[in-house]
Amino acid sequence: FRGMLFAMGAIAVVLYRVVRDKTVTWGFAKAQARNLARMCGVRVKVRGLEHLGAGPYLFAPNHQSHFDIAALLGYLPGINRFAAKKEMFDEPILGAVLRTMGMIPIDRDNPLDAIERLNRLKLENTSVIIFPEGTRSRDGRLLPFKKGVFVAAIHLGVPIVPVVCKGTQAIMPRGGYLSIVPGDVELVVLEPIPTEALTYEDRDRLREMVRGRIA
Repeated sequence: FRGMLFAMGAIAVVLYRVVRDKTVTWGFAKAQARNLARMCGVRVKVRGLEHLGAGPYLFAPNHQSHFDIAALLGYLPGINRFAAKKEMFDEPILGAVLRTMGMIPIDRDNPLDAIERLNRLKLENTSVIIFPEGTRSRDGRLLPFKKGVFVAAIHLGVPIVPVVCKGTQAIMPRGGYLSIVPGDVELVVLEPIPTEALTYEDRDRLREMVRGRIA
């Protein structure tokens, strides 16, 4: 997992700098995420794709393990950029991959910067994936959801899509330092929730609605 993750990430960086075509780079990254799952003995099943149209969307999945990222990258349709804490962008190889793929650094001390980046992605018709728990669950139970995801969805006026990641904790236990146990993973894409008619005062209600559907 570690070897392929970093090797394919480095190739994606070089590919983008040579070709300068994000669709080629993203096609490569998504294909390699699926290959990574197969090579590690992980079978990924996706349900609910019929709920999706052209987008853009703000996807809000639960977070059980690092494998959530590979599964969502490989099996959700389209170009979907992840939001990640800005410290990850400081790592030499991983940071270069994140910047090349246009991922969104989240600075908790400067949330307006993230909002500006999200505004640009909306203009590009690009969807975003943000884990509303903010971190991985230690025991598989759903953690409290942070408000920022829902404030962003209301600000952008894009539908928010709850996504359920099932089985990822079992195949990649926390504390195993990226070790993989072959098994089955399921992604369940639930119906999008419109936000264009919502205001800032609706953020808590939206948060509880999304959390309730995932739970």
